[in-house]
Amino acid sequence: MRELWTVVHRWMGLTVALFLIVAGATGAVISWDHEIDEWLNADLMHTPGRGALQSPLALAAAVQDSDARAEVSYMTLGLEEGHAASFLVRPKVDPATGQAFVLDYNNVFVDPVTAQITGQRDSKSLALSKRNLMPWLRHLHESLHMPAFWGSDRWGFWLMGGVALMWLIDSFVALYLTLPVRAAQRLRTADAGTGRAPRASWWRRWQPAWVVRWRAGGYKLNFDLHRAGGLWVWGIIIVVSFTSFSLNLYREVFYPVMSTISTTTPGPYETLKPAPYGSFITPKISFAQAIEIAQREGERLNFEQSPGGIWYGGDFPFYNVSFFDPSDELGALGMGLSNIYVSAETGEVLGSHRPWHGTAADVFVQLQLPLHSGRILGMPGRIMMSVMGLVVVMLSVTGIVIWERKRRARRRK
Repeated sequence: MRELWTVVHRWMGLTVALFLIVAGATGAVISWDHEIDEWLNADLMHTPGRGALQSPLALAAAVQDSDARAEVSYMTLGLEEGHAASFLVRPKVDPATGQAFVLDYNNVFVDPVTAQITGQRDSKSLALSKRNLMPWLRHLHESLHMPAFWGSDRWGFWLMGGVALMWLIDSFVALYLTLPVRAAQRLRTADAGTGRAPRASWWRRWQPAWVVRWRAGGYKLNFDLHRAGGLWVWGIIIVVSFTSFSLNLYREVFYPVMSTISTTTPGPYETLKPAPYGSFITPKISFAQAIEIAQREGERLNFEQSPGGIWYGGDFPFYNVSFFDPSDELGALGMGLSNIYVSAETGEVLGSHRPWHGTAADVFVQLQLPLHSGRILGMPGRIMMSVMGLVVVMLSVTGIVIWERKRRARRRK
């Protein structure tokens, strides 16, 4: 059996290794995406205006007035003096051709005091520049920038979700292979009282797998880094691989399975089917109406935060209004984010997302992104996940080296 699982580990590991190198390296960086992006693009995000803040709707109007080809899909609601409000835009349909206009940007930054546009960028562009570096790395981490084809833009997420599932399974195989062999190769210690050599304890025989022999030479050091390095962070690897799988294959696998084995409270993302890729559902309710409805509902539910942003993608017929503290970036991406969903057709409240509320399964679902990003633990969690990204790269590289050296040895024989 051990030989079989060794082969399974070898080929599963090699299959996912290059993907994990990309995911680990990008994950180590995007743990600090907000700070790095703000440092690289201070001219976009730091604004000179001081004084009374304009309303988000007035800023959105300024964005749309600046380019008749564009309409707002996301707007910042939690405005801060000195920090640009961020707006996402989509192209309108050209009435002359019936086709969408071509825009070279999808993200607009606006001074919340003066309503002056500080800059634009295309956050989905493949061009590497300081403007697009952090969005480019995030898309690479999540979906490898795989383009849409055959009527879907989800191929990259499905691929990375499949890789994460293989990684999760292979992690259990790898743990099994580190366990001590039963009868053979047992360590024995002399018993001075009886003269017999009693069997060493199971833990005593497993201990060498946890040790890195730093001065044992290149091959043994590489092997120890791969084996012991994986053991020391095995629990974190399970969390990262599982949450990567659950986030990428959420609608396709994770949520349906959770709903089958436990009691969940489905929201509109779980109960409604998205429109076909490339189509757009025109809303009958305006942004202003959706904000007002969500604000009233948030007060009724005693949400602690005010609305921080609103999104309408057009693939689902509802607005997603987010409640968070704009000054607390860690909390907003951890368990400090609440949502209210407002029908774009009737204005009805379709549901809400509230951290730590609902069934045990609901809370488990809510924990996936905060656990994956480490932000549930605040700054220490971000540091841990950044280090883990580098560890994943190291484990993948050392695994490839082990395979290559054994392959050359087999060829020589």
